[in-house]
Amino acid sequence: MENKEHNNLNKVLKKLTKRNNAPAYLYYLLALFYIISSVFTSATASLFTTIKLFGIDFPVYSFAGIFSSISQITIILITFYYGKKGYYTALTLQLIQMFSIILGLIKRHNFTSVPGIFGCLLTILAITLIYINNRRVDKYQEVLQRQAVTDSLTELPNRYACSELLDILIERKEKYIATSIDLNGFKNINDTMGFDSGNIVLKSIANRWMNIANRDNAETLDFIARISGDEFALIIRNYDSEEQVIDTIKKYEKALADHITVDDCDLFVTASFGYAEYPNDSDSKDAVLTCADAAMREVKRRKSSNHILHFKPNMLKDEHTLEIETKIREALEKQSIFFHLQPQYNMNHELRGFESLARMQDENGKFISPGEFIPVAEKVGLVDKVDEMVFRKSAMFFGDLLKKTNADITLSVNVSVRHLLKNDFLDEIKKVLKESGVPASKLEIEITESIMIDSVDKALKRIDNLKDMGIKIAIDDFGTGYSSLSYLNKFPANLLKIDKSFIDTMNTNKSSKQYVSAIISMGHIMGFDVISEGVEDNSQVDTLKEIGCDYIQGFIWGRPLPQDEVEKLVLKAV
Repeated sequence: MENKEHNNLNKVLKKLTKRNNAPAYLYYLLALFYIISSVFTSATASLFTTIKLFGIDFPVYSFAGIFSSISQITIILITFYYGKKGYYTALTLQLIQMFSIILGLIKRHNFTSVPGIFGCLLTILAITLIYINNRRVDKYQEVLQRQAVTDSLTELPNRYACSELLDILIERKEKYIATSIDLNGFKNINDTMGFDSGNIVLKSIANRWMNIANRDNAETLDFIARISGDEFALIIRNYDSEEQVIDTIKKYEKALADHITVDDCDLFVTASFGYAEYPNDSDSKDAVLTCADAAMREVKRRKSSNHILHFKPNMLKDEHTLEIETKIREALEKQSIFFHLQPQYNMNHELRGFESLARMQDENGKFISPGEFIPVAEKVGLVDKVDEMVFRKSAMFFGDLLKKTNADITLSVNVSVRHLLKNDFLDEIKKVLKESGVPASKLEIEITESIMIDSVDKALKRIDNLKDMGIKIAIDDFGTGYSSLSYLNKFPANLLKIDKSFIDTMNTNKSSKQYVSAIISMGHIMGFDVISEGVEDNSQVDTLKEIGCDYIQGFIWGRPLPQDEVEKLVLKAV
């Protein structure tokens, strides 16, 4: 087991911020160098013989000044690099040298050594100034380093200190438990009693947890840090089993049992604890913390009496949804959601128009699948904003394209139920059509069958308004919803879109082919044109021709295209 002193938060922080001194061997090397140069200084100072260098006679005693300068430089380096130890070592060596010079002066009357005394005094003055200045700098750096790793409110280690510790543990290949802690209902304290009261609560909790982390009789080594707001992290080491981990976490949970009194009000605070293990749950620092955070969020979601939970892989599903939601919000804020256009053709392979499809990339430029971000946008209530951005951008491009080519083509855009039923939806459509120059007759709005079970009367009225403007209406993914013939009969649509799932099995399943044929026949009876989505091979094209389909959309004749390729395609078609 590690030494108990390592369980003290202050000492852990000190280790994290400790400045790396010069290596120990250099200290001894400099001291040895000083002794050697001092011996040469004394030896050469009393010699009045000469030596010949480069044809010139030099008195030996003249080299004493060189060796003396070298010894003084080593003394300064020792002081500069080794702090208090270096200073007292240098001071002692200088005093010994000065005493030796004075002793030689008295005994041998060697007056040539007099300058050496002043040299020693000046060196002592220099190293003293260096030491004093370094002490001031070190104290200032200690304050800055302490601030860098300490939360100013609670005096607990902060996020940076926690990250630094985990880097050290990973470098040592040491296993640990990362625990994500979030106070339950803390926002209500801030909202009802004010931020000052909230800060008192945070400091009180931090003090209790700090006392637990600093205890001397602990079985585990704990490191508690405040990450932000009411979020904390607990790093547990030196554990033998998961039961021991849970027992340790329960000590922090139990510390919240006593009330906290603020302005004569007794407050009771609880917390949610989610934990994950390195390297079993994940082998990277950030991923382990993410796993712990996912477990903590699952605790909050369950709202059970058990506030401690170990991470399981399926918990990352909600975390992934949150990640995608964040990316969608960032893309909406930066106006970076864009579109591709997929061509639609009649059965003679003549261009009918294009469907506008939403596209999104992450910060690294990697495409995020619409099948991934569209369901999340629907779930979190952002799909109407995505629809609006895609519609506006694609309409502006399509308007310019029509002016350049004068092509007889249609722009088809998807509209969610949420978007369609917004009070300002019609005003938005009118504004975009006016700004883009796209004629209403060239616009087709695709609506899913779910509109038939969500606010039917309001939806039908809204669709009638669109039809009165001259806009075409398409029923998207027909056959997958819950529509009835009675609703379909009064639905003022122009086009039915058969879902790809039926096209995929059409040539391998007799009933699927009959179903597609029945949809086409029913659509024609009610006056709708019919288009099939997801057509990918020639056999499907042949079958659709045989059973009377009107239009085709799919990879067989055209993948979703960026704007420049769309323009080339249209120019080639006209």
